[in-house]
Amino acid sequence: MWTLVLNSGSSSFKFALIDPASGKTWLSGLAERLGVEAASVRLDSDGKRQTHSLNGGSYAEAMRLVLAELDALGLRQDVRAVGHRVVHGGSRFSAPAPITPEVLEAIRDCVPLAPLHNPANIAGIEAAMNAFPGLPQVAVFDTAFHQTMPEIAYRYAVPEEWFRQHGVRRYGFHGISHAFVAGEAARVLGRPLAELNLITAHLGNGCSVCAVSGGRSVDSSMGLTPLEGLVMGTRSGNVDPGLHDYLARVSGLTLTQITAALNRESGLLALSGLTNDMRELEEATARGHVGAKLAVGIFVYRLAQGIAAMAVALGRVDGLVFTGGIGENSATVRAATMARLPFLGFKLDESANAAAARGQGGPISAPDSLPALVVNTNEEWMIARETAGILALTPR
Repeated sequence: MWTLVLNSGSSSFKFALIDPASGKTWLSGLAERLGVEAASVRLDSDGKRQTHSLNGGSYAEAMRLVLAELDALGLRQDVRAVGHRVVHGGSRFSAPAPITPEVLEAIRDCVPLAPLHNPANIAGIEAAMNAFPGLPQVAVFDTAFHQTMPEIAYRYAVPEEWFRQHGVRRYGFHGISHAFVAGEAARVLGRPLAELNLITAHLGNGCSVCAVSGGRSVDSSMGLTPLEGLVMGTRSGNVDPGLHDYLARVSGLTLTQITAALNRESGLLALSGLTNDMRELEEATARGHVGAKLAVGIFVYRLAQGIAAMAVALGRVDGLVFTGGIGENSATVRAATMARLPFLGFKLDESANAAAARGQGGPISAPDSLPALVVNTNEEWMIARETAGILALTPR
């Protein structure tokens, strides 16, 4: 059964046609800058890349181009299901769900919790439902993996009414990635996932750490929204909640303006005054750029703090996993982070760490260290597997 996986963003969507069993990808690509004149779709198949202009295309127009490519490859009739990444499922969804009108309405109900993400996810779902009428569609939620967190981890110390009536609690995100790399880490270590306590660090433009005990999330650095936690590319991570009222009084900024700045103008970008790209920041640091050095230093410091916090949630740590664009590619960040964690039993193998940065992945820890490793995440394959599992009603 081939599964078409869609990951819809506010102005883009990624797609991939995947064999859920093997992970083999037959077609993949990216539609970006949707809604503006420079919109385009990139198609990758059989080692070849094509790029098509959409002239301000919508999700539906981009989907039509994907369908045309599937037809050209003779693969459209082989698509048996469509799996969608949905960022926020609230407390209702602890597992993937076949998309029914009721499920789609529940996803809409979560828009206030993820106003930047869920509307885009819905647009992708509607485009796929129109393109594949009658084909099973499944929502795979980033928050679902974290629904196993205990109450002491997900509750905020706020009025009970906020929690009961408005859902003010910690949900966690990047769950699809954390679940995938935890399983892959167990395979690499040659141990059953059910026996392992792992700390997984998903580091990209968005960043989070997760405590995974026996394959279940027991804590995460992200909270009600993806803004909580670590320093990220353009997101601030943790700040004093009093910041909003203070800035509103002294600067005249509105709540909406402050929240937007914390999401889009903060993080590595703000600290460096240069860029949110870790590769560029490492190069600038080597040239002596003060802001870049500060940004990388704070990023690593907060990351090490987050990892230590996850150790508290686990009690016993059996391994540390780095993934995501930064986690997989930055030997510098991994080395600097592990240098702050010797009290947890982590020691770096510098040559293995350098090799992992060249895309090899695998263990990066010294022989006398707790295991630390790099695992390349594959959210699309995880979504395909979850989709196939739900539709077959078999364990994933």
